Amino acid sequence: MSAKVEPRTYEDAVNWLRDHGFDLIEAPGAQTRVFLKKYNCSAAIQRTDDGGVKIFAYPGYLIGSEISKLVNRGYQQFMKTTKTEVAATADHLKALHDFSEEMKESLALPSLYNESLGTVSDSYQYDRIKDRDQPEVDRPKRPWETVKVKAAAASKKGRA
Repeated sequence: MSAKVEPRTYEDAVNWLRDHGFDLIEAPGAQTRVFLKKYNCSAAIQRTDDGGVKIFAYPGYLIGSEISKLVNRGYQQFMKTTKTEVAATADHLKALHDFSEEMKESLALPSLYNESLGTVSDSYQYDRIKDRDQPEVDRPKRPWETVKVKAAAASKKGRA
């Protein structure tokens, strides 16, 4: 049976983070938002209306000054930003995993089994499902889809 965890207030979470070696940077123009940094990873939390805390920007490895998004392409994981994409190394993944687990502890969030085993990607983009997240009209035609169109056109010509 699991024990119920008391949710932390924003102030308690910020104090816990400071006590455990996180660098806290106030977000420009937002007094209720803070960026966290440790192990060259970063995320952002913000105060909720009821004094609680929630994640504003999910954890990512810092590439330059930008928080990267972890993308899994089946054969390799990548750290992707708006400007660049680099292959994720074991050191990147270990730092990101440790950062995420410590951040969850600071916010009194549950640590899920599958996430505790290793780093979980933000996005899974295998070659066969690439572009499925786009609207159907914007998706490029796959080779097997263009063959069906050609075959249908050829059969229509044969009937005429």
